[in-house]
Amino acid sequence: MAVAETGSSSEAAERRRLTQSAFSRRVQHIEDHVGVALFDRSRKPVQLRPTTAEQRDQIARLARTLRQLTDDLRRGDRTAGNRLVLASQHALTASWAPRFIDTIQSKNADIFLKLKSANLDECFAFLLSRQADIAVVYRRIGEEHPIAANYIETTIIGRDRLIPVFARAHGARLNRQFAHGEVPFIAYPSDVFLGQVMDRIVLPAIRGASHMVPKVETELTLAALELAANGIGVAWVPATLARARIEAGDLADLSASLPYCDLDVTAVRLANQATPVEATVWEQLSRMDAPGPAGASGDDIATT
Repeated sequence: MAVAETGSSSEAAERRRLTQSAFSRRVQHIEDHVGVALFDRSRKPVQLRPTTAEQRDQIARLARTLRQLTDDLRRGDRTAGNRLVLASQHALTASWAPRFIDTIQSKNADIFLKLKSANLDECFAFLLSRQADIAVVYRRIGEEHPIAANYIETTIIGRDRLIPVFARAHGARLNRQFAHGEVPFIAYPSDVFLGQVMDRIVLPAIRGASHMVPKVETELTLAALELAANGIGVAWVPATLARARIEAGDLADLSASLPYCDLDVTAVRLANQATPVEATVWEQLSRMDAPGPAGASGDDIATT
């Protein structure tokens, strides 16, 4: 490639920081290995033979790939001892993960993080099977995680709130449904964490006054957020996930009229299992400052 780009063996040797004789020997080794002559040496300056010229683009791609492979192998060797697997609940992956990963890597640039997004039970399964070093998960305030405390270590890294949101553009239609005693909502499966929060905390606080009408069921909070934004039903989602849409005016926060639930954001690891890189990340997570829940902004949508 150096010869093709410079049109001169001497300039190609200089570009590759080799003497002319050393460069010629390397070219000869390549030709001996391939079994064909790659250059037409009868012409001045030296030129690629037609068959070589036809393969120039492929040769360039292979050269780039080989350089990238070399870089990746060297980088992989450097990061092997600085690798950490982080399991995160889906909602936290979308809202919190970018923030705590930036916090960690801004102070520890050599740490390589592998992020696994999963539901709550899967996060704990990853932790117990040592497929993850640390799990970042929600917990209802005042409750414990579903694993005996002597097996794990927990630190609270923030506070969030499960809030009801709905499309501001469809507020008039929702008010009409409220007037008839109906609350259309996006449901979560009862076997996932937010579904259990809905069943135990949110829905019992509403059913005595209104008729709850499930419109769609999904286990993904991002999907629930989009369904609410399209006016399908009220969705209870983490405030940190909805914050930008609320501040932009797309969504109304109905927590002034409908029940909400405060949540701890916790980091969890197995007790007495810390590696040096895990200890570093744990310390950084423990020092994080929690963003507060988004404020209510649904004063134009009123529930009965």
